[in-house]
Amino acid sequence: MSDARDPAANVADAFETLLSYEQRSLAHVAGLPEQLQAAGLWRGIGYRIGQRRLVSDYASVAEILTVPQITPVPGAQPWMLGVANVRSSLLPVVDLRQFLEGTRSVIHEGHQKVMVLRQPGGDVAVTIDELYGQRSFMDEQAADAGEIAGGRYGGFIERAYQTGDDTWGVFALDRLVRTPEFRQAAT
Repeated sequence: MSDARDPAANVADAFETLLSYEQRSLAHVAGLPEQLQAAGLWRGIGYRIGQRRLVSDYASVAEILTVPQITPVPGAQPWMLGVANVRSSLLPVVDLRQFLEGTRSVIHEGHQKVMVLRQPGGDVAVTIDELYGQRSFMDEQAADAGEIAGGRYGGFIERAYQTGDDTWGVFALDRLVRTPEFRQAAT
């Protein structure tokens, strides 16, 4: 039993109580340990660029935000939308669809999102047309990347999965941020 006059003991008791709640709660989650450890399971973040449904590894994405206010940068590539002030840090913002397809995305404020990608030398934000959230795939769902990996996407699509009528291309964001053209946004 803790002493009411000892604040450190009260904090330790509160922590132990919360830890106990967490352990009991996790013990009752049906299938959670099996889902996290299942052989042949791959999970990532699903999104859409143009007509393509894509999914990328969690490790490449620092966070997902609504499109921030963007300030254009004179002399930059057309796909470089500009920079945004995100929590007092300047973040370059790239129109991923325009970079890959040459077609400018239509930015719908409040609807469209940006994914903040980790890259050497500082993070960068890329626009996505729609966010689907977490997606899970089993090895049995592996599909031919075929059409989804066409054009400039081919250099970034590693493999694909099929769910119903939808083909999901696994898009290597880490490869994208290492591409010399992507890293050279100035014209």
